[in-house]
Amino acid sequence: MAALYDFDTAIDRRGTWCVQWDGVADRFGVDGLLPFTISDMDFATAPEVLAALRDRLDHGVFGYTTWQQDDFRSAVAHWYATRYGTEIDTGQLVYGPSVLNQLSQLLQMWTGQGDGVVVHTPTYDGFRKAITGLGRELRGVPVGDEEALVRELARPDAKVLVLCSPHNPTGRVWTGAELTRMAELAERYGVAVVSDEIHADFVHEGHVHVPWTRVAGEGRWALISSGSKAFNFPALTGSYGLIGDPADRAEYLRRMETAEGLASPAVLSLTAHIAAYREGGPWLDAVRAYVAGNLGHVAERLSADLPELGWEPPQAGYLAWIDLRAAGVDDAELQRVLVERERVAIMGGAVYGAPGFVRLNVGCPRAKVERGVEALIRAVRAVGAVR
Repeated sequence: MAALYDFDTAIDRRGTWCVQWDGVADRFGVDGLLPFTISDMDFATAPEVLAALRDRLDHGVFGYTTWQQDDFRSAVAHWYATRYGTEIDTGQLVYGPSVLNQLSQLLQMWTGQGDGVVVHTPTYDGFRKAITGLGRELRGVPVGDEEALVRELARPDAKVLVLCSPHNPTGRVWTGAELTRMAELAERYGVAVVSDEIHADFVHEGHVHVPWTRVAGEGRWALISSGSKAFNFPALTGSYGLIGDPADRAEYLRRMETAEGLASPAVLSLTAHIAAYREGGPWLDAVRAYVAGNLGHVAERLSADLPELGWEPPQAGYLAWIDLRAAGVDDAELQRVLVERERVAIMGGAVYGAPGFVRLNVGCPRAKVERGVEALIRAVRAVGAVR
């Protein structure tokens, strides 16, 4: 299937105002680095999406738009039914400009100043910024540590569990049993759940994503997601959510349409979502298989040159989360060598609260991945305790 699409030919993204390529100096202080950073891909989106966008552009009229129409609702329902074997209630659907904006709105609805918001660590930095920026207290629990999760959820001022499903940056896919247990604990302690499932469409073979709607109990909950991650159109903006409680759903919509002034969504985002969810499945399967090959290449090279790391590909996503602690690497020195000598930009784990790790984006042509992993190996050998 992958032969139907060309993921090997590089597309020059420089000069397109893109954060990963044109904004690299903002984070690393140097222009011209080869970037493996922010979580978007270097691939053009699905041909079916591009065709739908061209058709909509040719219409030429871009007036105020509504997302509350059957084309959009039924496309989302079709996607969940065909991809996840899950029937959703389209009456629960809401819309927003991004998953982080939706998260912010829900936190403002369900928490107050100083309240505790529980997240798994390491933590996507967008969560940290949203939570602490609103004056809420971020309370981290290590991935897989149920004892810590129970302890934090049981605190009287714990109000929301923000779940990343699958987890970013580790690529962990939560099992149905794990999610059911989280739902039980949240309901027991009266904690609302916001499940960010934007990485769900990139679950790799051998693992299965379970939408939160399948395990949600009687407590407050919201599932937030977008097709923008898997189909690589975040610049179009746009996300959607499912909110279980009718009163909460009405309050969310009131906030978006009045307080936030966001009654009219971006029409090209709606167009892209509908085309992706109706016609983009074959392209997604192909790009995911290609990325799995990229991750396999990273695993092969690390196994050969840095076997002490024992690295294995993630269960989901195109972000290689690599634990370098066994190599005795100093984070600051590693970054200096990567930037100054190797001329590459790779995210350090400290961004996610995990010093000693790096996050390498492999959503790109294989030749770029090869350059990135070789640069990382050379840098680790140069500064690590193991040569």
